Amino acid sequence: MADHIRHPASYKDPSGFIFEASGKFYRQVNKIYAGHYDLLIKSGLSSFLQGKQLLLRHEEMTENILDSDDWYLTLLPEQIPFISYPYEWCFEQLKDAALLTLEIVKLSIDKGMILKDATPYNVQFLNGRPVFMDTLSFEKYDPSLPWIAYRQFCESFLFPLLLSHYHKTGIQPFLNSYPNGIPVNITAKLLPWKSRLNPGVSLHVFLQNKLSKKTKRSATASSFSKNKLFNLISHLDGIIRDLNNTDKTEWSNYYSESISSREYLGKKKEIITNLLQKLDGRKLIDLGANEGFFSCIAAEKKLAVIAIDKDDQCINILYKKVKEENITSILPLCMDLMNPSTASGFANNERASFGERIHTDAVMALALVHHLAIGYNLSLSQIAEYLSGFSPQLIIEFVPKEDEKVQLLLQNKKDIYPEYTREHFENIFRQRFTLIEKVQVPDSDRIIYLMKRLN
Repeated sequence: MADHIRHPASYKDPSGFIFEASGKFYRQVNKIYAGHYDLLIKSGLSSFLQGKQLLLRHEEMTENILDSDDWYLTLLPEQIPFISYPYEWCFEQLKDAALLTLEIVKLSIDKGMILKDATPYNVQFLNGRPVFMDTLSFEKYDPSLPWIAYRQFCESFLFPLLLSHYHKTGIQPFLNSYPNGIPVNITAKLLPWKSRLNPGVSLHVFLQNKLSKKTKRSATASSFSKNKLFNLISHLDGIIRDLNNTDKTEWSNYYSESISSREYLGKKKEIITNLLQKLDGRKLIDLGANEGFFSCIAAEKKLAVIAIDKDDQCINILYKKVKEENITSILPLCMDLMNPSTASGFANNERASFGERIHTDAVMALALVHHLAIGYNLSLSQIAEYLSGFSPQLIIEFVPKEDEKVQLLLQNKKDIYPEYTREHFENIFRQRFTLIEKVQVPDSDRIIYLMKRLN
């Protein structure tokens, strides 16, 4: 097939690979994996995991789309609307992805299989929950052997969670620096001394670090067993469930503590609800979503929402709400718009940049412009150009310089922003958008606009 594109990140496993054809993603299963795949199906493990919504559903196809000599089978997986990466998740999302991986290992053992790798890149978020998507990660289980993916699980899941737990910080700095997992020697250096008092940390970090430094290994390894593996998985599960990175930040609890009036928020909700109903299309990205108050309103209006904020605690709160209330149409992600995810991996092709992956019908940018313009010194022209590149429709709020939130930004810096006015804002945005509607929020000088991109 001439229009197929093999995914540039799908080269590491000889069992098969992902490719794109006619706008859909497929997975080719190679002959070398045939025995493992047949066991996955015949054991009932695949249908069992799919029934519990733990494994991404797929359809089998007998067509050799690529005319490959290695071909055994073609799979058409359920399509993921938006691919996210672990360094864009909040703490609770990585934690749930870790627990999902451990649960799948446990369930697989009972069916005579096990995961041969344990990376968060095998997990995506679909309908508000994590789902395992790598069908080719399963292999026949040998009870006499230890879990081959244990080290990878620790480096990719356990270690960043531990560091975030003890330092009460987001996971993004760790996973950005070590996208393939944090080495045990680095983790041991970064963890505080008090963490050694935790038996789980002592075992999985400091003992593992000590053993990794040995240059000679014993020629005979002690026999492993199914019971030992169950105990290991249960121990890891217990450790991870007890972890949290809850900490109050500047922007967490913004709506419950920082907004000056409940009446103001109610009036703003009415305005946004009205404007959302006037949008064309069903996909929205909410930039600077905070705890997702307005993302949830958009979801109530049947919009599929990607909610972006740089504050890990805010996204933690939103993700927990999505889980607790079973909101299937919001994907919360941690993202700093001043430093968004770039293309990365080998030749910068394995993982697409944030901008390359965003394809929505509308952007919502509430109480954001003043942070970009005054907090980061971006010109209004730069902001307009940036936002016009996302989507053809825009709901945006202008917060004037007299507003108390803008004054807070100016409190410790010189006012070098004479062009930060409503008139200049409108003139600049008219160069790229048609102003469809503008509404002043009652009892404030804030204005919310509905715009449509020119051309």
